[in-house]
Amino acid sequence: MQRRSFLLGTGSLFMAQLLAGCAQNNQGTFNVELLKDSIPGQVVNQFQKGLQEKVQLKFAPVGQLLDLFQRLQTWQQKPKTSDAKGWGSFIPFMSSEKSAVADLVTLGDYWIKAAIEQKLIQPIDVAQLSGWKALPKRWQELVTRNDLGEVDAQGKVWAAPYRWGVTAIVYRRDRFQELGWTPKDWGDLWKSELRDRISLLDQPREVIGLVLKKLGKSYNTENLAAVKELKAELQKLKPQVKFYGSNRYLEPLLNGDTWLAVGWSSDIIPAIGRYPELAAITPQSGTAVWADSWVHPTSKNKEDLLYKWIDFCWQPDIAKEISVLTKTNSPIPANISSSEIQDSLRNLLLNNQAVFDKSEFLLPLSASAMKQYDSLFAEIKNG
Repeated sequence: MQRRSFLLGTGSLFMAQLLAGCAQNNQGTFNVELLKDSIPGQVVNQFQKGLQEKVQLKFAPVGQLLDLFQRLQTWQQKPKTSDAKGWGSFIPFMSSEKSAVADLVTLGDYWIKAAIEQKLIQPIDVAQLSGWKALPKRWQELVTRNDLGEVDAQGKVWAAPYRWGVTAIVYRRDRFQELGWTPKDWGDLWKSELRDRISLLDQPREVIGLVLKKLGKSYNTENLAAVKELKAELQKLKPQVKFYGSNRYLEPLLNGDTWLAVGWSSDIIPAIGRYPELAAITPQSGTAVWADSWVHPTSKNKEDLLYKWIDFCWQPDIAKEISVLTKTNSPIPANISSSEIQDSLRNLLLNNQAVFDKSEFLLPLSASAMKQYDSLFAEIKNG
């Protein structure tokens, strides 16, 4: 998946400075490579202060999830994944220079299957995690997989989710004030006044998925041919779309070339913070959910600190701090009041439980199903 940060703030710069500190020669080192801006520097500082042992913490922020996945491949001397094609084919491959293997890495849920298949990560022993039992069942199920990377209740636990977000609708307040209505659900994208005014993600699973959701189907539908209305709905949606993109899809919205965009909350929230003319909603019929998780690279054994850090992130007060400061949701239930977040972000950060229950993770599909998605998307987009 090409989810990335858009309009990054200064938090990651502060974090890099905070965590670069030096250590005595006799100190151990705990190396973490994480998605940029996904953990506040002060949270790491709190963790270090609470440690009994002397240890140097090295938290290195990385800009994109695909880069982190490719770091795992580089450490294991694996070739680049063919799975990057489609979701991340135009993200530049980061430098392959040799570096120490991290003890813990951020990985998006989309990449877990490939990481397991390629033996890039190893299972996590939840018996050593006191916070595992507090993790809601839905999150436990997401990261419990068999050796093929498929969700399997009898499998092992391969990741520890620490934040999540959604695919959302962001729109220009001024334009919709003129129209006299605001978007509420996926079906609004088909309204005639939005012809040639929409930006969509350049992702088959996301675009076809939202149409499936409009039709009352699942994002994870295996046989698209069985959904008879699907192609016709996609053809009706096409004239509405002015721009497809997964990196710069908010720019046409900011420029006024489009009035509405579909994108990831991790991109949308920073934009809303800088541009008050924007507003966003989570579609009422449900949407796609993404999760960032900690994974343990193969051949690394600093398990004591690894489990301490994961449990620390799952402490309710720390989970709340991560959620409020990074403006994302936490898988650990946190009592976040409306006064702790901006009104403009409330629809994305204080999700209605009923909407969340109707939303879905983008789970791995069979190779034949993925061909259907790619083929249908290409036909509609380019036809």
